[in-house]
Amino acid sequence: MLYFVGAGLISGAVVHHPLDPARYTKIAVIGVLVFLVATVVNEFLLAADRPALPRAILVIGASLLLSFGIGMLSGGLQHFEDFPARGALLVPLGITVSFIAFVLKDAQSSWRRIFGPVGLAVLLTAAVSFFGLRTIAAGMGTESGESGHSHGTGSAEEAGEHAEGEESPGTSSQPTAPEGTASPDAEDGHSH
Repeated sequence: MLYFVGAGLISGAVVHHPLDPARYTKIAVIGVLVFLVATVVNEFLLAADRPALPRAILVIGASLLLSFGIGMLSGGLQHFEDFPARGALLVPLGITVSFIAFVLKDAQSSWRRIFGPVGLAVLLTAAVSFFGLRTIAAGMGTESGESGHSHGTGSAEEAGEHAEGEESPGTSSQPTAPEGTASPDAEDGHSH
């Protein structure tokens, strides 16, 4: 469970980072720590054979790389429509980084496998996904703050209007968006 929580935090931080770098850097660091705890528990505490120090360092490093690879892949896929240009880059990068990290993390696997037929297949998949997603992203237009992806942060004017009680939510003269979509006044354009 810690693996999934860590990867989830990292994927959210990777894809949302441009919206609030300070906030999402903190979330990424927390995700990395959670993922590392999962690695230590799984690879060292619960393992029948504990690896030697050089192997342990490689496993921890590869686990970190794997967490970011998974984060790039899942975040890029989940938010491709919201951030198409960023998603077109994150998905193939996530595929490649995840594969390399997975090979390095696996004790039974040689790093030479990265350059073998499976590595070539992964590289081709990443290349096809990059060019395919980039083409789709170009057809969608450029990334903008008006992507309709908001976490409910409205403008100060909107907040003040409701706080002062000048107008109730149902009597506003401004058009309201359906529930689950961005408000017309959303500053960062980022809502669920």
